[in-house]
Amino acid sequence: MILLAVLFTGCARVDVPASPAAVAPTPTAPPVRPTDAPLPPIASAPVAPTAEAALTEYEQRLIALYQRASQAVVSLDVVVDPSANLPPGHPPITPDGPTGQGSGFLFDDQGHIVTNHHVVDGAVQIQVRFANGATVIADLIGSDPDSDLAVIKVTSLPEGMTPLPLGDSRAVQVGQTAIAIGSPFGEQNTLTVGVVSGLGRTLRGPTRSFGSFSIPNVIQTDAAINPGNSGGPLLNLRGEVIGINTAIAVSLGGRDFEGVGYAVPAQTIARVAPVLIRQGRYDHPWLGVSMTTIDTLFANRFGLPVNRGVLVGTVQPNSPAEQAGLRGGNTTETYRGLPVRIGGDIILACNGVPIVSSDQLIGLLDQFTVGERIALTIQRGNEQIEVPVTLAARP
Repeated sequence: MILLAVLFTGCARVDVPASPAAVAPTPTAPPVRPTDAPLPPIASAPVAPTAEAALTEYEQRLIALYQRASQAVVSLDVVVDPSANLPPGHPPITPDGPTGQGSGFLFDDQGHIVTNHHVVDGAVQIQVRFANGATVIADLIGSDPDSDLAVIKVTSLPEGMTPLPLGDSRAVQVGQTAIAIGSPFGEQNTLTVGVVSGLGRTLRGPTRSFGSFSIPNVIQTDAAINPGNSGGPLLNLRGEVIGINTAIAVSLGGRDFEGVGYAVPAQTIARVAPVLIRQGRYDHPWLGVSMTTIDTLFANRFGLPVNRGVLVGTVQPNSPAEQAGLRGGNTTETYRGLPVRIGGDIILACNGVPIVSSDQLIGLLDQFTVGERIALTIQRGNEQIEVPVTLAARP
């Protein structure tokens, strides 16, 4: 099993000297008389290019985008109560300043700012620093750990500050330009540029008493993301938000590396943020199973009748899956060094959409709403059946 460590994140310049203008040659021949043959014309000195002309069209586009979008990006200084995790009876500790930093962006003209949940989690004070250097204290309006999104609000905005538009992250393609603006290590309104490296990634969410949920449909990018970038926007070349910078991968199989960043997609922001503004929380749809992706090697190892889909390992008590009659595994085996439950139902499709991985099913379920009824196509033994399930809110 390959272990991926993910850090939730809460450059040199070369100057090229301008070429000196060519100096017109000094004539060495005698003065020209009317009867002499004319001399060939003297070439004029080359004109140094203007600063704008020296930039490529792509560079000019990035500069214009930054000048426009950076005004809507803020830096956050977060004060967390140091007494929160002290043992009972311990004297309280007074905070002596901010203990965390992050970024955010203006979501609407009412002063709502979107950031990451992990940036403001446990905050007793949140200071917003605007692009012009002004600072104000923000109120926490709502937060959702399962999408790592939060909304804060300020009562005043700098003149001319306008919200960033949300793009359609479903139209994002691997290879397109990705632009991150944020405050890495407190360096306010830093711009980095890369590409969209991957789509449909999944990040592990917070751990609960009965397990953990995952954040689906995450965008992977090689744009430099560092601590302090969390909560800042990931933009396309039109200046639209395609994601919110959330995490970086820091190790894989015990090896340290860099260059892999992750952003929660704009479609999740568009769905969750308005609900956080309205009611302070977001209820995610819940099926109530643990799952393992099936491929050919897995199917051959355990003699399964199909080589794609997701195997139901456990079914949570009182969950929609249990109420619908889904069955979990009845024996525990080891695969790639980890325990896996074998013998349960295999989910082949959801509402007719073929399922090839647990990540895909998690992402698909997240598009539904609490109370919505779905149809799962199940392989149970040697037969396929369709099971209706009514999704509930996550506990």
